[in-house]
Amino acid sequence: MAKQRGIIKLEGTLDDITFQKTQDGYRAKTKSSVPAARIFTDLSYVRTRENMAEFSRAAKAARLFRTSFQSKARKVGDGRAGSRLVASMMKVLKQDAIHDRGLRTVVDGDVALLHGFEFNVHSTIESSMAAPFEASIDRASGEGSISIAPFIPEDMIKLPTGADHFIVFATLVEVDFENVSYKVFSKETEVLPWDTNATAAIDLTVASGGISTLPLFLALGIEFRQEVLGKNYSLKNGAYTAMSIVKVDKA
Repeated sequence: MAKQRGIIKLEGTLDDITFQKTQDGYRAKTKSSVPAARIFTDLSYVRTRENMAEFSRAAKAARLFRTSFQSKARKVGDGRAGSRLVASMMKVLKQDAIHDRGLRTVVDGDVALLHGFEFNVHSTIESSMAAPFEASIDRASGEGSISIAPFIPEDMIKLPTGADHFIVFATLVEVDFENVSYKVFSKETEVLPWDTNATAAIDLTVASGGISTLPLFLALGIEFRQEVLGKNYSLKNGAYTAMSIVKVDKA
C-alpha cells in the first residue's frame, strides 16, 4: 500500500485508487478488479480461499482469546493488540499437522506460541516491572501462580507521569476454542505505594476450580493508580497498563 506524501489528505475512492486514513498516516491502494464471485469459485483462487478460511478461523480465535481477558485488556492502551493477536493465532494455526492446508485450526495448532504475548507493546511487563517473578500452572489442582520476592518499588517499577501507586494482578483463563467459550479467574494485590520501602513477598495464586483438559493461560499485569485526598483512582490513560502471557499449559 502506498503512502500519501502530499499536503492534501484524501479519503475515499478516486477511479481505481482508494485513499484511507490509518494509524500510520494516509495510505493509497488500487481497487481489486477481480469479482468476488470469481474468487469464491474459480480454481485459480483455491489458495486464496484456503488463506481466507484459515484467516477467518484465526480471527475468531483471537477475538475469543482477547474477550476472555477483557476485564483487564480493556484498560490496556495498545490499539493494535487485536491485529497482533490475529497474527499470533495464524502462527498457532499453521502448526496444525493434522489437517491439510485450508482446513487447519487453532484447536490443533500450538497455543504455546502465545507465551510472551504482550497486550500493550508500548508498555510491556519487562519495561514496567524489573522485579523478577516465577510463574507456574498446576493442571492437577487447576491453579496458576505468580510469585514475586520482596522488592523496592522505586527501584523496580517504572512509574508513568501522574501515578504514585500500583497494583499487580494475575489472570488465569481457560479457553475452549472449539466450543467458543472461556472461564476467567483473577487475583490482585492491594494498592501498593511507589516508595523506597520493600514490599512483602507477593504470591498471586489463582484457582480455576478444578481439573481442566483445555488450554490454560496465565497473565501477569500491572496497573497504575493516583492518590487524591486519600483515595486511589485508576489512571484514565491506559497507555501504561501492562499485561503479558507468562505461562501456557496447552493440555
